[in-house]
Amino acid sequence: MYDYTEEELNRYSRHILLKDVGVEGQEKILAAKVLVVGVGGLGAPVAMYLAAAGVGTIGIVDGDVVDLSNLQRQIIHTTPDVGKPKVQSAKETIAAINPHVKVNVYQDFLRANNALDIVKDYDFVVDGTDNFPVKFLINDACVMAGKPFSHGGILRFEGQTFTYVPGHACYRCMFKTPPPANAVPTCSQAGVLGAIAGMLGTIQAAETLKYITGIGDLLTDKLLTFNAKTMDFRKVNVHRRDNCPLCGKNPTVTELIDYEQSACDLATGKKD
Repeated sequence: MYDYTEEELNRYSRHILLKDVGVEGQEKILAAKVLVVGVGGLGAPVAMYLAAAGVGTIGIVDGDVVDLSNLQRQIIHTTPDVGKPKVQSAKETIAAINPHVKVNVYQDFLRANNALDIVKDYDFVVDGTDNFPVKFLINDACVMAGKPFSHGGILRFEGQTFTYVPGHACYRCMFKTPPPANAVPTCSQAGVLGAIAGMLGTIQAAETLKYITGIGDLLTDKLLTFNAKTMDFRKVNVHRRDNCPLCGKNPTVTELIDYEQSACDLATGKKD
């Protein structure tokens, strides 16, 4: 049994009061290791809520620096952080929220030659990236390593997410390959309502905490989509495909691939 200090009991009291979480559930959160890939629009609220919840170890992967245009949605960064590496800015914010959290920093982009080595030490992975090639890379690395992860994508006023757990449908079960280069506009080309990132990021954080504590029903084999203009939410049932090129019976994707960086993160089609 974890030996809580008085400060920790007070800090996490609202979790401990929940009968589905309690002392034991909070202990699982404190022992958990979560990797957040990308500390931009999605990764920002995810990392902040996981830190506030007391996730023991948070890894953050990002090779970019903070730009003024990021501040409209990437709330983990502030104006004085412009020009800083995003991982440094994020680490400082996490420490300010909860100094008990250990932060592992990877000031690099996730690539085929480093993905498996990075994800292997974590219990859960969060996709906070903004382009299809890395989303497929995260999916493939997690499936190959047997790691659960949360997928998220936003563009304009829309968002989508699902949770992968080994044995269930993966991203390639829904979308076999990335779209052709320049087939989908980037966020910088098409725009994105800043609050959408917070809406989806907090859903991803909730899925992460649900997985860690074992409470509730995860978004496995379901694609959750929403349109903030109408506030319509929809869950589409998906299935693990026997002919999936990655997790099917006869996989053709057997090694990680660095696809051309070409597009933003909302898939163009949804499969019923």
